[in-house]
Amino acid sequence: MFNFIVPFIVLILVVVFIHEYGHYYFAKKYGVGVTDFSIGFGKEIFGWNDKSGTRWKVCWIPLGGYVKFFGDRNVFSQSDQEELIKKYDEKQREKLFVLKPLYQRSLIVAAGPIANFILAIVIFSFIYMFVGKDFTPAVIDEVQKESPAEIAGLKKNDIILEIDNNKVKSLLDVSKLIMMSTSEFIDFKISRYDQKIILKVKPNVIKTEDNLGNKINKRIVGIKIGAYNNKINHVKLGPAKAIYYSLNEVYFVSISSLKYLGSMIQGSGDSSQLGGPIRIAKITGQVAEFGIVPFLSIMAYISVSLGLINLFPIPLLDGGHLMFYGFEKILGRPLSQKTQEGFFRIGMFLLLSLMFFVTFNDLKDLGLF
Repeated sequence: MFNFIVPFIVLILVVVFIHEYGHYYFAKKYGVGVTDFSIGFGKEIFGWNDKSGTRWKVCWIPLGGYVKFFGDRNVFSQSDQEELIKKYDEKQREKLFVLKPLYQRSLIVAAGPIANFILAIVIFSFIYMFVGKDFTPAVIDEVQKESPAEIAGLKKNDIILEIDNNKVKSLLDVSKLIMMSTSEFIDFKISRYDQKIILKVKPNVIKTEDNLGNKINKRIVGIKIGAYNNKINHVKLGPAKAIYYSLNEVYFVSISSLKYLGSMIQGSGDSSQLGGPIRIAKITGQVAEFGIVPFLSIMAYISVSLGLINLFPIPLLDGGHLMFYGFEKILGRPLSQKTQEGFFRIGMFLLLSLMFFVTFNDLKDLGLF
């Protein structure tokens, strides 16, 4: 258990700190007063005050964090504009977040998720520059008899070029793209005797374990992959190419995550694979045992997920605040306090429901249900 907890706490500290620092940086840039910078929720473990009066602290519940602005009623940045105008003098009002121009408030809120995406790009770039990236073309070494691949027409020595319109740049891409696919059929674009062919494969879904021993529902097509001409092409990239491929990876993870969530809403996706803090802690600990590079990789993927989730238009999340600002832009005025309170209650219900659901999945994964 200790081996899981320590890596998980380190990961959360870094990812959440970067997210909240994005908010903090632009808040200070635009002259907004910041009273609290917290990693975690609940009772404070330790903290300190800086020269500007901001309380930097670490709290007991490591499931997120917050930056509280001057004048906010709570950690969700709720405030009553009319009440604040009456309460503070002109000099103090200059530090109020709610009175800043719309574009400044929008950028302060969006800076958290953007910081998470930047962190992921930095990590991926570091790995590609100093460890390298695989560019080995994927060739089918074996097609299992009566498998979905054989039924669809895939053959030995076919070179896999694309899966579901995503280019296959390396051996590692094949299993990743099959796993991330959510449609009933997977489109394989292959090269066979210099001819380009597209074949539709209907994968089987089996209950099995991944390489870390976690129970998963795995999509299989019945092929074994090898290196083209038996040559491995692992290359350390320069800064420009590393950033380019890092941007591609962040984009791919974001789009794949949205497709997965869309498939769940439509009823075709596997909701049992949606995990929460317990599963993340378990996987983080397992991955950390393989070394610093796998640990950094999982940190990058979690950072992308955190940034993406926070952009969802759900009140209490950053995306919910941006949604309010969109209404403000259209209407020419902020939503009334009563309307915002109603949205916040809906957001709280949605988030608590999601937390209950993923926690149930986590406990089920541990064999408690």
